[in-house]
Amino acid sequence: MNEQIALIEQAASSGPAYSDAVRSAETACSGGSHRVSQTFWAVGGFLCFALGMAGVVLPILPTTPFILVAAFCFARSSTRLNDWFKGTKVYKQVLEGYVTKRSMTLCAKLTILVPVTVLLAVGFALMGRVPAGRIILAAVWIGHIIYFGFVVKTDKQA
Repeated sequence: MNEQIALIEQAASSGPAYSDAVRSAETACSGGSHRVSQTFWAVGGFLCFALGMAGVVLPILPTTPFILVAAFCFARSSTRLNDWFKGTKVYKQVLEGYVTKRSMTLCAKLTILVPVTVLLAVGFALMGRVPAGRIILAAVWIGHIIYFGFVVKTDKQA
């Protein structure tokens, strides 16, 4: 509170710099909502990271989408959490090559495509009476094949 009062007094006495001081005071006043937002992103990041780690062990739970969402959340939470996340083994194995070189190894591509194909095949089989669902699942599968097969470059060095 004292910082806010000092910033307002500075604004009153500084003339042309008034807008800068007011902007600084407004930023100091809105710190509570910023902390709530950071906490929200951090909790989301840890939740998705935990689900991604469970996906490493459980073949039915995909790892990569959860790690991608965790990266998104940690990048918005704080630089400290983002740096920690980028230092984890899972990030380095799953995303680092794609982020730095925009390419993936054949093994990484297969690690994504095989579980996705299995899960979509199970969903396709269970939707025998839902033709629209089958069409959607087939389109998603074809999209994955096109994206990882032809759009993402294959890194031969690994």
